[in-house]
Amino acid sequence: MAKKPNNEDVSLDMTPMIDVVFQLIIFFVVTLKMSDDKDTTIKLEDGKAGIPLTQEELPPSQLTIDIAKNGRVSLSNITLSDQMLAQKIRERKDRYGAEFPCMIRADWRTKHRDVKRVMDICTANGVWKLSFVAIKEAKGSMAARKK
Repeated sequence: MAKKPNNEDVSLDMTPMIDVVFQLIIFFVVTLKMSDDKDTTIKLEDGKAGIPLTQEELPPSQLTIDIAKNGRVSLSNITLSDQMLAQKIRERKDRYGAEFPCMIRADWRTKHRDVKRVMDICTANGVWKLSFVAIKEAKGSMAARKK
């Protein structure tokens, strides 16, 4: 039996492959959790005493309020006014009740009046159990940190 001559050009259609790759890229971009959801300018105080917690140990209802050294109050790195913060706390309280963990993550150089203002907003909206976030170990000498 003789072979038939193959005069057809064989080509591979890459369109479906490109479509699948773009769909995967879109899927991963949409589902990616952004890691910059906290204020990176905040330098925490050394917390030699206290209960060490990891992010996995905290419930999803947990609320972390960031306070920068200039008094900027933020949630997930979004600046909030006092009224906006009060509204967010009320919404969280309505959803989870008064027993959700509320953590204050303040820069060690933040003025006490700014921390007190946030604490007053929390208590005025029915959240009484507040915790403060600190680092477990000293990252260097105090002289080096004060720069």
